Amino acid sequence: MTSTDAAAPHRTRARRLGRSVAYAAVVAVVFFGTGFLLRSKWDPLINADDAAIRALVPITRDHPRLLDFWLFWQGAFLPRTLYLIGTALAVWLWLGKGMRTRAWWAFGTMMFAWFVEFAGKYVFQRARPVVEDPVSKAPGYSFPSGHALGSAAFFTTLVILLWPVVRGRGRRAVMVTVAAVCVIVTALDRVFLGVHYPSDVTVGVITGVGLVLGSYAGYARWNPRDPDPAHDPDVDPRPDDTDVAGDRSLSPQES
Repeated sequence: MTSTDAAAPHRTRARRLGRSVAYAAVVAVVFFGTGFLLRSKWDPLINADDAAIRALVPITRDHPRLLDFWLFWQGAFLPRTLYLIGTALAVWLWLGKGMRTRAWWAFGTMMFAWFVEFAGKYVFQRARPVVEDPVSKAPGYSFPSGHALGSAAFFTTLVILLWPVVRGRGRRAVMVTVAAVCVIVTALDRVFLGVHYPSDVTVGVITGVGLVLGSYAGYARWNPRDPDPAHDPDVDPRPDDTDVAGDRSLSPQES
């Protein structure tokens, strides 16, 4: 083995960690930057949030069927429900497909996203919107939106988790499209019900997606600009490529 061969895993590990840190930095800037503006009561952001609530909640109030839909969606997409589903899928992937490290990555990432949500609420302690004639109520603090962050983290994890299992471009396109629609509708649900401001759900979505992408960038050799599918260390290992945990990585053709 040459010195170049010996150094290759270290360079690969450094690149992965570098990508992970880059994602984390972007998420941190958005998360803490917006939180600071809210705590400072920055007028442009506060006024825009209040105007959106005043404009959108009456639409829900004036359309009973729309209200019923938003209330149904609110109950169906509770963060704890999504995380339970995600945990069950991770267990299935582990036991049914033998993808142990991928399952642990998914579970750990979702739990960390859940922690960030709770921690953020108690750090910033933003009060929920005050609506004169509310159509729904929710307990706790407002920033970030737990529904928005949870759905974004869950569905992003779901897509990556199932990518090696769902074969064919068409099926993968459907999976990504359904995931994106669910995240968007969940974000809209929180604002149209008047229980979160637009900034709450926007930061929630960015944080949820960013946390998962950053976690996966550190877990496996993956670049979002690369058109090849993601590498999966648990399927069809390749003897000359090792990830940071010592697992073998999947060739692009087999992922």
